[in-house]
Amino acid sequence: MIARLKRYLDEFKTFAIKGNVIDMAVGIIIGAAFSKIVDSMVKDIIMPPMGWLMGRVDFTNLYLTLPDYQGNITHYPSLEAAQSAGAVTINYGLFINTLISFTFVAFAVFLLIKFINKLRATAKKECEDNLPATKTCPRCFSEININATRCPHCTSEL
Repeated sequence: MIARLKRYLDEFKTFAIKGNVIDMAVGIIIGAAFSKIVDSMVKDIIMPPMGWLMGRVDFTNLYLTLPDYQGNITHYPSLEAAQSAGAVTINYGLFINTLISFTFVAFAVFLLIKFINKLRATAKKECEDNLPATKTCPRCFSEININATRCPHCTSEL
């Protein structure tokens, strides 16, 4: 039992130290910070002009108040006032903000992946361009194609 536990701990230590876990943790931390930046951009920069263009609509105050247990619906001046009073609300304006934030994050990740793939393709092409196109036959020392499995001059197998 102790040997088995030690083996699991050793496997976990190898997994944690490999670097993949550390890379993932760094990615999550940077992703969380990036998400906060995008949320702020949507909430503070994009949504105010969008609401203004749509007739001075404040998306954060778009909500529905559900009736109380007696069936009465009370109207509140803002979402904050409704929540302070303990009303049950459906906050579709905040959902719209979150949806727009997600779209921006997804688009930014798409552009980042596209850029990384382009860099990888360029690096791969450069590596392929630097590879030799020919090799020397070890028997007759003639120059042959790099992919050849038999020498066309002396017919020896490579």
